[in-house]
Amino acid sequence: MSDFLRRTWAEVDLNAIHTNYHTFKNRLSSNCRCMAVVKANAYGHGAVRVAQTLKDADFFGVSNLDEALELRQNGITAPILIFAYTPPEYAATLAAQHIIQAVFDVAYADALEQEAAKADVTISVHLKIDTGMSRVGFFCQDKTASPVDEILHTCSLPHLQADGIFTHFAVADDPQSDDTTRLQFKRFTDLLDTLKTRGITFPLRHCCASAAALRFPEMHLDMVRIGISLYGASALADLTHPIPLCPAMTFKSVIAQIKTVPAGTSVSYGHTFTCKRETKLATLPIGYADGLPRRSSGEFSVSVNGQLAPNVGRVCMDQCLIDITDIPDVSVGTEVVLFGTTELPVENFSDACHTISYETFCAVSKRVTRVYDK
Repeated sequence: MSDFLRRTWAEVDLNAIHTNYHTFKNRLSSNCRCMAVVKANAYGHGAVRVAQTLKDADFFGVSNLDEALELRQNGITAPILIFAYTPPEYAATLAAQHIIQAVFDVAYADALEQEAAKADVTISVHLKIDTGMSRVGFFCQDKTASPVDEILHTCSLPHLQADGIFTHFAVADDPQSDDTTRLQFKRFTDLLDTLKTRGITFPLRHCCASAAALRFPEMHLDMVRIGISLYGASALADLTHPIPLCPAMTFKSVIAQIKTVPAGTSVSYGHTFTCKRETKLATLPIGYADGLPRRSSGEFSVSVNGQLAPNVGRVCMDQCLIDITDIPDVSVGTEVVLFGTTELPVENFSDACHTISYETFCAVSKRVTRVYDK
């Protein structure tokens, strides 16, 4: 590892990400592609470095045009799909950079077509189908409101090339909701069958993100989209790992000050914690501006010399406190781990912070140095 400011940092194991991708890829049939989802700065791990590590990936998934352009500007040539909205006036940019755009209703399709026609370009698109998320997509949850005609219209537009079609499952991580996932899949495949009778097929059909890819191999179709599992965290509600995954991020800080205070001493903003005994407090230079949620105050522990030390008092913007009374051989500069080890997996830390691992990763702020180990 190169030199860096040892204040608060995130160690990212790129080899782990590469291994996780190929662990998934090797479970797929030979004709099924594997998309690496690197939106939101690769879930906080660093999109450019992750994509460069996965330069042999079949596909990349991002949220917006800025994310896609960042990959193109850093040498990524593989297909990139934008999942969310891009203003239609950027049609020429999409075409010039060979970036695929999700299209989720006929009005947006028409707007893209108009701008593409002005620029005399053709845009590759994947049609997003709403089979149960009710977020974006051609609505396909009600037999009385079929999107077939709208999809046929979209596929007829001369400056849009419909290279794919996809949906997203709402509860694929929860074994108690398998009937809902199967219903969504049936809605999707029934739509595909109907479109086929009307002469419309798609080279790429995809519906499985990490959880569904693990739990429903019969739903893999032509491509799966690997997001949270790419980074070594569980995609499943019960936190089981049907396949071995390597955690990729370890979130660390150091001890900045140690002081021993008497019983009755109150700690941090609001005096929400009062020491019941003589207590050795350690201050850490990490707070909610680094990605440690204020709502986690008093709920989490960190690892110091292999032992757990509880947070006490409210998390501040730049600092927080822990109780190290029962941990020997601690000094200023001693390394502290918040998550990413066997005893402190990201899922446990996220539970303590009343959130999910997706948000925990994404919350690690830009001011936290990423240190890459490969």
